[in-house]
Amino acid sequence: MDFDLAPPTGVGPLRIGMTRHAANAALDSLRDLSAISESDRPGQHVFRPSGLMISIHCMRDALEAIELGRPSSQTDRVLFQGVDVFALPAREVVRRVGEFTSIEEDPDDDASFIAPEMLLSFWRPFAADDEPEEEQGYFFNSVLLARPGYYDTPAQAAERLQQSS
Repeated sequence: MDFDLAPPTGVGPLRIGMTRHAANAALDSLRDLSAISESDRPGQHVFRPSGLMISIHCMRDALEAIELGRPSSQTDRVLFQGVDVFALPAREVVRRVGEFTSIEEDPDDDASFIAPEMLLSFWRPFAADDEPEEEQGYFFNSVLLARPGYYDTPAQAAERLQQSS
């Protein structure tokens, strides 16, 4: 199954801003009923047979962010504008996402990258860009989609509010 990242809207039936109840139902709809994982936690995350983890983060009764974890097989793909964010090397994902939007190294983690205008955040535990056999560092392990400003400090949020008015 293909999961198309559509920032800042959402992915599949999950839509940023939907109620917690609706997000729980949408998350549940992404489970494969023929192979339910014992690791599934209703209202938090599901694991598909491919190993793809889909997690939701709700606050104040609204879906704030969706995180997807790298599958162990290609039966599920996570795409942004046709870019398979888990099958391609991290360096290539950054280059190709950069053709659509600005993307920058996370100032707190040089192995991770953020496209702040959308908000897409790509994570891996360490960088191993020249070592394809080191999958944990060669590929991204997760991608987070959220509303722009999700990572803002209170001062940045106030500035964002002021700029939009």
